[in-house]
Amino acid sequence: MKFKADEIASVLQKEIEDFQGQVQTAEVGKVIEVGDGIARVVGLSSAMAGEMVEFEGGTRGLCFNLEENSVGIIILGDYLTIQEGDEVKTTGELLSVPVGDAMIGRVIDPLGNPLDGKGPIVTTESRPVEYPAPGVAERQPVKQPLQTGIKAVDSMTPIGRGQRELIIGDRKTGKTAVAIDTILAQKGGDVICIYVACGQRSSNVAQVVEALESNGAMDYSIVIAASAADPAPLQYIAPYSGAAIAEHFMYQGKHTLCVYDDLTKQAQAYRQLSLLMRRPPGREAYPGDVFYCHSRLLERAAKLNNELGGGSMTALPIIETLEGEVSAYIPTNVISITDGQIYLEPDLFFAGVRPAINVGISVSRVGGNAQTKAMKKISGSLRLDLAAFRELEAFAQMGTELDAATQKQLDRGYRMVELLKQPQYQPLHFADQVISIYAGTKGYFDKVPVDQVARAEKELLQFIAEEKSEVRDGLIETKELSSDLEEKLKAALTEFQGRFKADAAESPAEATA
Repeated sequence: MKFKADEIASVLQKEIEDFQGQVQTAEVGKVIEVGDGIARVVGLSSAMAGEMVEFEGGTRGLCFNLEENSVGIIILGDYLTIQEGDEVKTTGELLSVPVGDAMIGRVIDPLGNPLDGKGPIVTTESRPVEYPAPGVAERQPVKQPLQTGIKAVDSMTPIGRGQRELIIGDRKTGKTAVAIDTILAQKGGDVICIYVACGQRSSNVAQVVEALESNGAMDYSIVIAASAADPAPLQYIAPYSGAAIAEHFMYQGKHTLCVYDDLTKQAQAYRQLSLLMRRPPGREAYPGDVFYCHSRLLERAAKLNNELGGGSMTALPIIETLEGEVSAYIPTNVISITDGQIYLEPDLFFAGVRPAINVGISVSRVGGNAQTKAMKKISGSLRLDLAAFRELEAFAQMGTELDAATQKQLDRGYRMVELLKQPQYQPLHFADQVISIYAGTKGYFDKVPVDQVARAEKELLQFIAEEKSEVRDGLIETKELSSDLEEKLKAALTEFQGRFKADAAESPAEATA
């Protein structure tokens, strides 16, 4: 086979014309110490704080400490594969996480890698894990309600879109249940939910994912899992990854809800990393900047102004207390950052009041601004009435003789407590909540035996939905309890009262038959 000189010349000429000189520079350092999820590296003199670096095996790390002679790096993966003497390359990029619609319905780790076995996540967009919070001028007041579907929350500690509401309480008091019910209540709405499991047991995370899937909530949810078995660096960055994914949707003008479950575990992971890096501890032996760790996360929750699309990110951070100690270091930190808290009390939980919300300590600093007009109208005195009932209840337990008015107040209080109980995974539509609470506060359940209040409420809502649908439809359409609609509701409640009495009278006879 003969080569033609002119052909070779033309090919070479084309290659030279198409050649583009691209020089890629990367600073390379060496690992001098590694262990417990951190590495010390020398030779990275131009590394930036928060920059992503790459180890020999492809494991990523994050520049955490910039010291005089070395760089402290937290390892985002298996640190056992890294040894002393390994090379480390800078990337010139901040730590980022993939974002976009492809993430919805998936279970991922804090770096965006799928954990659900449903194949790779195909998305071209990414967003820095750490990002500045919107300034005051970029925000607007929180006015639009975020319905949780929980009567006790929507009536007394309402949450608005763009708000940060802390869920706080001891272990096993139903904190995650409140957050999951809130996610389920968004079904059929326009809110994208992100659940961040930080430091939870893998079995608990699996249960949450199963609950979301069985209730059809994974269609609009993303689960980020950094379980207790994962390295501390992944637990530390998990909430920031969740915030970054939510921000992507928020800046598109969409509404998002972020649940951080829980920030106590994240603080413990951060503390572990900080003390390994020899960062100075603050009071109570915590690194002094743990407040900044949580504030820069929660400040990213906002309701953007209309020029930026009007999107929102609502944050529900969860904090675990020890023996109800809300005045400890981390609980007080997060209480001061958030716009209110829902405090779950163990005594109420074990007494069967679920959700076990303590009305006295729980508060929403947005308040009635985050309620529909109908809910605002009927729940005005509910908190005070319940607080007064708790005091009367304690007084009555002393065996004191009570006058008729006080006894009547106590009886209604017992029924309202029963009315505000709610089973898990059964969020209520706001119209049903309004009907239920209105019936309770106006005394329509006063003659119902306390142990039958739950049954009466269920039958009432069924009766109105089937036979008096114009009342419910009117509430949904106007979100207001007008005088005309109120008269119709009163008539429906009076009619139901008559029916339920007959049912209650028949039930003992049926039992003996």
